[in-house]
Amino acid sequence: MSDSTIPKRTIKPRLVRRDPRKLTRLPVNARFMTKEKYDALVSNIRADGCLTSVPLVYGAGEYEEGYELVLSGNHRCDASVEGGLDEIDCMLIDDPQQKDELLARQLSHNAIDGDDDPATLKALYDQIEDVDWRAYSGLDDQTLNLLAEVSPEGLSEANLDFATVSLIFLPNELEAARKSFDDARLGQNESWLAARADYDQTLDTLASTHAAHKVGNVATALHAILGIVEAHLTDLQAGYTSQGEPLHTGQVGLETVLGARHLPAPAAVTINKAIAAAEGRGEIEQGHGWRLLERLAGEYLSGPNHVPSDTA
Repeated sequence: MSDSTIPKRTIKPRLVRRDPRKLTRLPVNARFMTKEKYDALVSNIRADGCLTSVPLVYGAGEYEEGYELVLSGNHRCDASVEGGLDEIDCMLIDDPQQKDELLARQLSHNAIDGDDDPATLKALYDQIEDVDWRAYSGLDDQTLNLLAEVSPEGLSEANLDFATVSLIFLPNELEAARKSFDDARLGQNESWLAARADYDQTLDTLASTHAAHKVGNVATALHAILGIVEAHLTDLQAGYTSQGEPLHTGQVGLETVLGARHLPAPAAVTINKAIAAAEGRGEIEQGHGWRLLERLAGEYLSGPNHVPSDTA
């Protein structure tokens, strides 16, 4: 949009003091703030004893003095209340505005901002010596390291178009879900990178599960999906074997071999006794009980009564 196409409607805002508890909040606010950022804002307000960036409010006789509409800064007003402030500075627009003007000013106030140069941002942050003031800045070492690593060749979150997906579980489902994710991760780190196609496939799978089980809760649907995975643990063998040959030398879950996470106690006791005996005789290393199972399986496969299966 060129300057010539922008409506010429000048305003004369003025600075006023207002009680943040009384100001009228937007009924619909597109701007959002994570709980972590909101908590940091409240902490900074308490430390400063004031709000250091002013909200934009609108009155013009449409809203009673002291109860003006907050066009920009709704979260700052809420944080000021939580931070114990009785009054804050506000920039008041008292010139009458049409609905389109108010909406446009609301959106532009939140949408038009600058971008930080990662290297400069990190250099400025590094100049802060006091730990408390570093926390006050709202940045952290993880974020700054991520920004500093941005390069045309590098693959990092900062130069990817990505979205964060949060999965929320009910208390009684949390442990089972956490254990399933831990087992599936098999020692990898906790940052997962997925393509958009994978995201779409996840949504499609959730939708199919919603329909099949007639449930509307995402956690319940995901719990059903995890149940299906539990019932097909041996399908994970495709990740480490093909045509009877190993695909890698890493560790795999024993449940993907046996198809179950548990075995009867009498069987477990028998296996424990056999492993202890083999370790005592020096036939296998201490703590490597799986080698006895490997040895027994090898003897079985090479024995005269073994009949090879059709599939490897």
